[in-house]
Amino acid sequence: MILTLKSGVKKSDVDALTRKIRELGLTPHLSRGAVKVIIGVIGENEHKYKSVLESFDSVESATPILKPYKLVSREFRKENSVIDARGALIGGTRVAVMAGPCSVDTRDNLFTCARAVKKSGAHFLRGGAFKPRTSPYSFQGHGLAALKILAEARKMTGLPVITEVMDTRQVETVARYVDILQVGARNSQNFDLLKEVGQSKKPVLLKRGMANTIEEWLMSAEYVVSRGNKNVILCERGIRTFENSTRFTLDLNAIPVLKHLTHLPVVVDPSHGVGVRDYIPAMALAAVAAGADGVILEVHPKPTEALSDGPQALLPVMFDDLMQDLRRIAEAVGRSL
Repeated sequence: MILTLKSGVKKSDVDALTRKIRELGLTPHLSRGAVKVIIGVIGENEHKYKSVLESFDSVESATPILKPYKLVSREFRKENSVIDARGALIGGTRVAVMAGPCSVDTRDNLFTCARAVKKSGAHFLRGGAFKPRTSPYSFQGHGLAALKILAEARKMTGLPVITEVMDTRQVETVARYVDILQVGARNSQNFDLLKEVGQSKKPVLLKRGMANTIEEWLMSAEYVVSRGNKNVILCERGIRTFENSTRFTLDLNAIPVLKHLTHLPVVVDPSHGVGVRDYIPAMALAAVAAGADGVILEVHPKPTEALSDGPQALLPVMFDDLMQDLRRIAEAVGRSL
């Protein structure tokens, strides 16, 4: 349920109302919009207390939230959320670009890549330290050593860093070294992990599970936000269909659908979505044209030597060309890069 408070409401009135909500066994979530203050009231059968909460003088209206996901819905917040990660923004008018190798393989490769994507205008550096792989015999990442290299690269370039966290036991350690915690497709319904990153203060990039509906994906985001972490970024990375000419089927339909259903920013991962180097630039441009708030791209200086996902990594020169095209598309749809 959403409580819309009257204009000019006093802090003491807001405090009294939130105390009453907690007394009823419910959880208040305060949101200050451009004009109004609203309180999301979350809990089992919260609608039973509608008349009680409406009786407060500070309350203008009480509206049930019809969607099963409450806090991430447009019903709860009309304005688009903008996520701040170490001063770099995701959402708003600027299209954010995250770029780097699938995994941190060597220090030299990462530093070369970091310098290249920074020079081309990327806003974030990505790189895997812990890698979830289909085969237990495939490269699993360098772990803590890779996190330290990422932190060095951040110091060198000034780019905020994003990397994947795979396990509840890793969250605290990973959060010490990076600026955005990524929850990958295979963990999109790992509810214990979602709860754990929800207790972190770090922004969370939540990838869509390869067989998740949009509603299931938003319910996963709700797990994070309901634990107190409002800084969630949704990432479309392709879904599994009958088509096998690409790695997955990149669902660009999801962008306008999500923009209608949620206030959270949406980025697109065309690298995993298609998995074929030659197709990635076109899909990145299409994502921005469709309204994505950002793209996350795999770039590697020596793709043939990459320890994971080499065939879908752009060469730095390809990334530089793509950045120029992305600027033109962003400007055409009223955004900037």
